[in-house]
Parts: sequence; structure tokens; C-alpha cells
Amino acid sequence: MVQLRAGHGGTVIGMSPTNHSQSIDHKDIRIGTLAPLDRGAEYLGHILSHGFESFELTCGSADGIDLEATAHEVQDLLGDQAIISSLGIYSNPLQSEATVAHWRTLIKSAHLFGAKVICGFAGALEDRPVDQSMGKFKEVFTELAALAEDHDLKIAFENCDMGGTWDRPKWNIAHSPRAWEMMFNEVSSPALGLEWEPCHQMVSLIQPIPQLRKWVHKVHHVHGKDATVLWDVIHTEGIRGGKSVVWHRTPGFGDTNWTDVITILRHGGFEGAIDIEGWHDPIYSGELEMTGQVHGLNYLKACRGGNYVANPPSKS
Repeated sequence: MVQLRAGHGGTVIGMSPTNHSQSIDHKDIRIGTLAPLDRGAEYLGHILSHGFESFELTCGSADGIDLEATAHEVQDLLGDQAIISSLGIYSNPLQSEATVAHWRTLIKSAHLFGAKVICGFAGALEDRPVDQSMGKFKEVFTELAALAEDHDLKIAFENCDMGGTWDRPKWNIAHSPRAWEMMFNEVSSPALGLEWEPCHQMVSLIQPIPQLRKWVHKVHHVHGKDATVLWDVIHTEGIRGGKSVVWHRTPGFGDTNWTDVITILRHGGFEGAIDIEGWHDPIYSGELEMTGQVHGLNYLKACRGGNYVANPPSKS
């Protein structure tokens, strides 16, 4: 057992060490960003030179996308500069058989991209509380989890509430730890896990660091998105005064200590990618969008430990 002292808050945590051979050149945890699947290599060609190491390719549906051709174009462009960490589909599979079909298509096509994870919303039956969606969730994701296992893939659920609540969810039931417990009890497949990020926890006023320690074993992919919580407004005016109390932020501009995040991920055995989910920061937006994302990229690389430096050779 290794005892570590986290850098933020001084909390001592005990975790088992990881296989450090996987950390050479930081290949255990790559830092990347999200990109639209339907724009493929054309979009990636504009941003690859900034130093992104991985990409999650996202869509709302696979309609009209030639996945085989797109995969070839993307792989030819990336070469050994970066990888496709994951494919993402963000629609409602509990209310749309077409969305379930798109999940199947992406699972069967992931190998073309070299992707190891399929990310997306868990879906929701929007006219009833979260717990009443569990039967449909079991029906849909028992099949999809088995298909993912057959293709040696993981499924990672986004945690955004999409403006829904427990009683009236929107698009996604996987927005609280209580729901996660229910979901993973319904479908116990090791393929199922979380697409975790600090931001969605902080929007719910959850402290992300202790939550990550508890759930790191179920984290299959990480979105690089942070938040700034306006505690002064909350403490003086509450959350029902019509004022914004939480801002979504690009990493490096929010409240989270990402050194702690990466420490917990590594000691929890996580291997994969932190892909920045841009287009949310209220300051680094518009003409400053890619400025913010590249700052976030370099910030996360620094939190990961900076440039990899090999140790001196062992004494012969």
C-alpha cells in the first residue's frame, strides 16, 4: 500500500500503485479534445498541430456518415501523432430505437478507428422519475453491454443532466451517484462505466475529488471540463434567485485541482484519455475558444507531470 498526500486540501489517501511501465511518455493517460465525427479528418487537420494526443469523435447519430471512409481518412491523418480514444453518441437510447441502432453501429465500427470506448447518454424515459427508467435501461444496455464485451470495448456514460431533474429527467438518467448505483445493479457488466468530469459534479454542488476516489474503478473515459462555483452568491442569495451560480470552464480556468484528479486516476489503474469538452467556457469562447482549449491542453499536461523524463539507467 502506498500512502500519498494529495496536493489540494492535504488529504492523505492510500491506494495501490499502478504499473508504472505504462506511464512511459505519458501513454497511460493522454490529453486530447472532442471533435465532430461528421467532419472527420477535415476538422482534425486544423487542430492536430496544437499537440492534442487523443480525440473523442462525437455525433448525435451515425446517419449519413461513411464510418469506414472516415476512419481511413482520420487514421491516415493522425499517423503516430495522436489516437482516437473514443466514439461518442449523444441522443436518448431509452426513447429511440434509432439511437440504439446507432449505438450498435458505433460499437461494431470502433475497431476501424482504434477506439476502445463508446461514450454517450444513458437515456431517459422523460415522463417519469429516474428510478422508473431502470427497467428500460436494463433492456437496452444488457444487449449493448454484451455487444461491447464481444468487441473488447467499454461503454462510458456522460453525467450531464441536460436540464432535467430526478423527477423529470431529460435525455440522461446518469446524472447522480444514486442513479449510477441503480444502473450498475441492473446491468452488472464490467463494460459499463462512467464518462466522468468534475464539472457535472460541481453543478450539483458535489465535491469531485472525494467522489472520484470512490468511483475511479468505474471511470472508463474522462471529459476535460471544469467549473467555477460562485460560493459567495450561493451563500448570500441561494440558488433560486435567477443568477448563475456555476460556470462551466475549460481546465485551467476553473476550481478543480487536476493534479489530484490525475493522481487518483493513475493510482486507480485508469488508462485512457482526458479529452477536453470545449465550447462551454463563458470567457474563453468565440474567437478565444481554441486559445482556451490549447491552454487547457498544456495545463493538463503540466498536471500530468510535464514532459516525460527517463530515469538514469540502473547500475550494471
